[in-house]
Amino acid sequence: MNVSIYIHIPFCKSRCVYCGFYSSTLSELREAYVDALCHELTLRMDYLPAGGEVHTLYIGGGTPSQLSEGQLSRLMSFIYNKVGTPLEVTIECNPDDVTDEFARHLCQCGVNRVSMGAQTFDDDRLRFLGRRHDAAQVAAAMQSLRKEGIGNISIDLMFGFPGQTLEEWTADIRQAIALSPEHISAYSLMYEEGTPLYSMLERGQVKEIDEELSRKMYDTLCGMLYDAGYEHYEISNFALKGYRSRHNSGYWNGTPYLGLGAAAHSFDGESRQWNVSDVRQYIASIQRDEIPCERETLDASTKYNDLIVTALRTCDGIDMNRLTEDLGVEYRDYLLKNAQKNVALGLLVIEDDHIRLTRKGLYVSDMVMEELIF
Repeated sequence: MNVSIYIHIPFCKSRCVYCGFYSSTLSELREAYVDALCHELTLRMDYLPAGGEVHTLYIGGGTPSQLSEGQLSRLMSFIYNKVGTPLEVTIECNPDDVTDEFARHLCQCGVNRVSMGAQTFDDDRLRFLGRRHDAAQVAAAMQSLRKEGIGNISIDLMFGFPGQTLEEWTADIRQAIALSPEHISAYSLMYEEGTPLYSMLERGQVKEIDEELSRKMYDTLCGMLYDAGYEHYEISNFALKGYRSRHNSGYWNGTPYLGLGAAAHSFDGESRQWNVSDVRQYIASIQRDEIPCERETLDASTKYNDLIVTALRTCDGIDMNRLTEDLGVEYRDYLLKNAQKNVALGLLVIEDDHIRLTRKGLYVSDMVMEELIF
């Protein structure tokens, strides 16, 4: 069985206005944090299914590129010594952190995939978001990565900014395509409670774009990337042939994964587990040989609901035979019964023992999934 490891590096120089992920500016704790990550892996070697081979490693954040070269080298060497070298090793980077030297070091550390947060190529919007880079640094970072042999690069884009026009979004997509990344992820700007952006919305300082414009932006994205040769393999993800994210696909396909670090989540097939969202508390607990986490055991209904909100996001959809094998015929029958309305509306299609969203269904995927939940 293939399994995955996710490592959360929460450190950031500053917080972006939209970010709802756990992060910290306590950079003085980085060394102790790397120590704790290595020790947590030692403590949890028996978490993943016996005989499972770690095929992906993903280092996310936060800003993993805020680790020093020495810290990153030490962390990666420790992981490889414990579990071997995974097939896909991804690290998230900020464009302004990527130099020729840094790209060279990534290769030396066994990284073969980089995910970079471009977000937009409009410098005014980048400043609005609180990003540290400018548009020119995205192209420069990609050039450095290519020169040092990183042949699998993903960039993140964001649309739906206050006041953004369809023409401006189209220009962003064109610039992204011109850089020829192997993978593109694109998300609508979200106003998450607790973020500075949400506070700005509440105070009337910014206004969300209307739903129809957001839909046109998404449709434009899908069309332009399709024409450029990208496969739309998940609601927000597009890849050139052979470059789907193996790690993220594991989340959508129910692959067990071990999450290390503050706020990191784990899944072993039967339960979910998540670490405390506090760097100091996390380090102190690991130093006492304790895992600072909460745990939830999954019953059949929860597993079914998880399947709806993960597998249905992908172009492959839900494998009805696997559903029956894993959860029983009653859940298959429930899904088929509740899907009929949206099949008739052209939002879902059933073929080859799979049920999946149509292009039309992608636009209202949340509504469709809600109607299929047990």
